Amino acid sequence: MYDLVIKKGRVVTEEKILDTDIAVEGEKIAAIGEGLTGKREILAEGKLVLPGGIDIHTHMALPVAGTASSDSFYTGTVAAACGGITTIVDFTVGSSDTSLIQNIEERINMAREAVIDYTFHCEIVGWNDQRLREIYESYNKGLRSFKFFTAYGDSGRRTDNGALLEAFNAIASLNGVALIHAEDDDIIRQLERNLSEKEWGKMSSLARTRPDVCEASAISTVSWLARQSRAHVHIVHLSSALGLQEVIQARRLGTCISTETCPQYLFLTESVYDSPEGYLFSASPSLKTKQDNERLWMGLLNGDIDIIATDHCPFTKKQKEWKGSFKKLPYGLPGVETSRVLLFSEGVRKKRISLSNFVRLTAGSPARLMGMYPQKGVLAPGSDADIVIFDQEKKWTLSAGTLHMAVDFSPYENVPVIGKTWCTLSRGTVIVENGEYVDLQRRGHFLQYRETGA
Repeated sequence: MYDLVIKKGRVVTEEKILDTDIAVEGEKIAAIGEGLTGKREILAEGKLVLPGGIDIHTHMALPVAGTASSDSFYTGTVAAACGGITTIVDFTVGSSDTSLIQNIEERINMAREAVIDYTFHCEIVGWNDQRLREIYESYNKGLRSFKFFTAYGDSGRRTDNGALLEAFNAIASLNGVALIHAEDDDIIRQLERNLSEKEWGKMSSLARTRPDVCEASAISTVSWLARQSRAHVHIVHLSSALGLQEVIQARRLGTCISTETCPQYLFLTESVYDSPEGYLFSASPSLKTKQDNERLWMGLLNGDIDIIATDHCPFTKKQKEWKGSFKKLPYGLPGVETSRVLLFSEGVRKKRISLSNFVRLTAGSPARLMGMYPQKGVLAPGSDADIVIFDQEKKWTLSAGTLHMAVDFSPYENVPVIGKTWCTLSRGTVIVENGEYVDLQRRGHFLQYRETGA
């Protein structure tokens, strides 16, 4: 008899869908098959049984623009669990004055309150003679992904092309991944210089100064450097059709390139910036057009886009109080709790993507990119028992007041959806029941990459 058995659920993997049982022993999936018995049994008849989601792009307690994102590692991971996410990949906070190892240790200490498993990308800010050595040291501490900006030169976060090439060579030698925030800094600066005084006071100028060509230009340049170095580059928060076109072209030329998009670039458009509270939707990259939304959906359908992430970086209404210019706002939106339900309700239910593709985008592909597979991202004997039971018929309405993220604003306020996380298991322990967090432990583990996986 197993510790726990999920009975009669519809088990969904990337390869198949079947009505069966899943047995859990300790922290691992022990068996999949019919007629299994357990000390505790959860009846999942009529519900989907999914691998726990992996969100590879979150920003918990991120210091930015004189404030910090409103979710702590505790509140943010509780919200994640309620949204069917069982692993997050957050970021170290880069600085030209600190080492990568210092940054890693600081974030690990902050993340000890997480209720689900976590790891980090190393954010690199300020290239100097020590950074190459620090990349190797970070890898030895179990981190294999490194984040670079091609924008934000005014705040010192931009990495120039020469430094990128040097870094890519090192990352390639480690079989690591270079994450790229791809926006062309020169284009942004020129477009900002062209703004009139009146335009500086308009929220819509955010989109005007960060157009699709800005993203595409940066992706094109980074792709050339990646081919030269044979590095794997991953484009984060892809926002435009033109950017996706550059990713596709880079693959045709032999670049090892992957990409993610986020719900805000599938569901929202730049038209929200014209609304009275348009400043609450500040994000970077900026929101684009309906045509961009539709092209990104097509990219999910045909496999051109590898992963759904969130870029979860919430701020309260007070934190985003309008101060006369789009440049005086913190950029970021909440999303770690709503990404899976939105993708299911608007994607799977409306036949834009299949259930198996849903699992690939939110679990399998993120696990493979981060070296976690098959420990995570799959329902299989021997894998971590990170399991989500999902009520595919539940009708409800998204609202900041009923979600668990520590923010009083939702980009999807009053949006009706179908489907909801009913139960979440993290390494075999039930931490969400009936859609509510029930575990009292900060049980998240720091995941360290090894050549054979996490």
